[in-house]
Amino acid sequence: MLKDRVITGAIGIPVIVLAVWFGDPWFSIFVALAALAGTYEFYRMAGLQRAEPLMYLGLLWSLALVLSCHYLRCDVLPLVVGVAMLVSLICLLPRPSRETAFRSWAWTIAGAFYVGWMLSYWLNLRGLADGRNWVYLAMFTTFANDTGAYFVGRAMGRRKLAPAISAAKTWEGAIGGLVSAVVAAVVIATILGRVNQGFSDTSPCTFQYWEIMVVGLVVSIFAQLGDLVESLLKRNMGVKESGKLLPGHGGVLDRFDSLIFVGAAVYYYVTWVLL
Repeated sequence: MLKDRVITGAIGIPVIVLAVWFGDPWFSIFVALAALAGTYEFYRMAGLQRAEPLMYLGLLWSLALVLSCHYLRCDVLPLVVGVAMLVSLICLLPRPSRETAFRSWAWTIAGAFYVGWMLSYWLNLRGLADGRNWVYLAMFTTFANDTGAYFVGRAMGRRKLAPAISAAKTWEGAIGGLVSAVVAAVVIATILGRVNQGFSDTSPCTFQYWEIMVVGLVVSIFAQLGDLVESLLKRNMGVKESGKLLPGHGGVLDRFDSLIFVGAAVYYYVTWVLL
């Protein structure tokens, strides 16, 4: 299990680094593919079948949402949402089972927004001034949080964090993840040259240590909330993994669940507080 996780990470991390470094269109393609795979896994867990038009509509909807930052006009996004809502409701009319019609419709909407819309914030974050470094900082701090929570939880975990949602998550693991995230944020920001090293440094792209530590705190909190939400989804749907695409991790949602909330949280923290 651990060996598969390491091998998958050794292949996946360089791909992520290069996609973020070169930016568009490569990073947009990477995030769009992740959104499509994650949305598909979500629909499969929810019980939507490949033969259902709603599944394909939801996938297109998710793709349209994740790429919404590239729309040249501000009125395109409301049009996309409006048309998708209208078409999806019309698709319910010929369904033979009225009992499950709106259940399928609700899951279609939930998957598109939960995966597509939330992952779109990573493209928004990359589009900021110095966005490349913000994505590196947020993403690898998230990975540090996950790694710290995993190993500390396995070694020291005793008290259950949310036993009704996930039996494997502990308070010790959560604290280990938080400490790992804060430390990693400072280290990564220092490597990227985004820490203010003295009073003479007035660059708008450098920040005090405590500001970077808050970034690590924000990342850890929202990464662990994202992980818990996905665990709740899996428990509600009666599955252990969202898929099997990534050896050692499960599906795309199993690996990216902690990233889903982090992109939005860091984007708003940077734009509303730091910049």
